[in-house]
Amino acid sequence: MTYLIPIFILGGCGLIAGILLTVAAKVFYVKTDERIEKIGAVLPQANCGACGYAGCSDYADAIVNSGAPTNLCRPGGADAASAIADILGTAAADVIPMTAIVHCSGDCNATKLQFDFDGIQSCKAVKRFYGGNGMCKYGCIGLGDCAAVCEHDAIKIINGAAKIIPTLCGACGQCASVCPNNLISIKPKSSTIDVLCSSASNGKATKLACSNGCIGCKICEKKCPNEAIKVENFHASIDYDKCTNCGICKTSCPVKVIH
Repeated sequence: MTYLIPIFILGGCGLIAGILLTVAAKVFYVKTDERIEKIGAVLPQANCGACGYAGCSDYADAIVNSGAPTNLCRPGGADAASAIADILGTAAADVIPMTAIVHCSGDCNATKLQFDFDGIQSCKAVKRFYGGNGMCKYGCIGLGDCAAVCEHDAIKIINGAAKIIPTLCGACGQCASVCPNNLISIKPKSSTIDVLCSSASNGKATKLACSNGCIGCKICEKKCPNEAIKVENFHASIDYDKCTNCGICKTSCPVKVIH
């Protein structure tokens, strides 16, 4: 009995605790909308944050409980938006196909390295040393931090510079978030005109660093009939909402940095 009494006491405490936990679970149970789980199931679970929410689960919850738009998932695209609409019983929202673009064409044929870097082979690591090891401190470092985070294998390092494969790109934006020189942006796939330079140096300094650099001459800005291209910080940039893909800026660019 000396040994049995503690066992009975411990067992009784466990039984009581179990009953209390069961009652508490029933009392404080919060019923979740089953549509949240269904929407989460049709999302790609990339948890990239491109929709503006922390992850796919948060986005699904926001759709059901906060009325968030159903067409914000870039990796899921039109298929995800259509599936979400079916779950909610609403009309499918239009989805504009998007892709990433690297605003740099400074490959090994256009620019050179200032020094060899024998540390950790990542763009972020090199950037900490004198702003990078390239002649152009604004250009692509080319060690593939962007390619490493791409889940769609849509980024290749070709001749020392990152290139996007639009047909594979899910426009999640993870590549843009890791680029230390902020060279990558997300644009509509329908926009076919791009400025492939992000140098903030003046024309002379840019040409000394890279033969493919924008010299900030503003010819493209003056000739654009839609005011879709502006030159700021010595390089041109395109407003894709205004651009009609007419190609006038491309043909007028004296250094052929507009593609």
